[in-house]
Amino acid sequence: MAATNYMRSSFLSKLKTSCKNHNRPFSAKTTSSSVHTNNNNYTYGNEGDEQVPTSGISRPLSEILKELNKKVPDSLIRVRTEHDGASVKYIPWHIVNRIMNLHAPEWSGEVRSITYSADGKSVSVVYRVTLYGTDAEIYRESTGTASTSEPGYGDPVQKAEAMAFRRACARLGLGLHLYHEDVQ
Repeated sequence: MAATNYMRSSFLSKLKTSCKNHNRPFSAKTTSSSVHTNNNNYTYGNEGDEQVPTSGISRPLSEILKELNKKVPDSLIRVRTEHDGASVKYIPWHIVNRIMNLHAPEWSGEVRSITYSADGKSVSVVYRVTLYGTDAEIYRESTGTASTSEPGYGDPVQKAEAMAFRRACARLGLGLHLYHEDVQ
């Protein structure tokens, strides 16, 4: 519950700041071939289409990366115990997703490949996360692997995808501090 409240209050304060500073609460990318912009920075397509603000959330890539590289609050971090008894800290995929939506609202993600091992005992997923800034875009890919025989919530592909997603986001800086805590 604390994680949800933190995310909600942080999101709402950013949204209010965005509205106050830009007088536009959200942005949208349009793919229409007949797009026009009027003096109010609203984009519209064919006659009768709704007007959609086109700026307000988009920021330069350096600002997005700076936000993603901040330490994630301990209240959002979970701990799981591995088979060998070691404790591993991680951020659940749904929280990573919400953080991405908050700090990099124009991000995209895609599964690039799903590969089963030759013996069928594991599955690996390659996932790509792309950030879109006003000045550039950048992507990072990573892999996740899960056993096909391990019990627990979700199927092996879901587990491998969640792992690959979290790792790709870490390559952009989100939660990267968790990978370095054991070294210090």
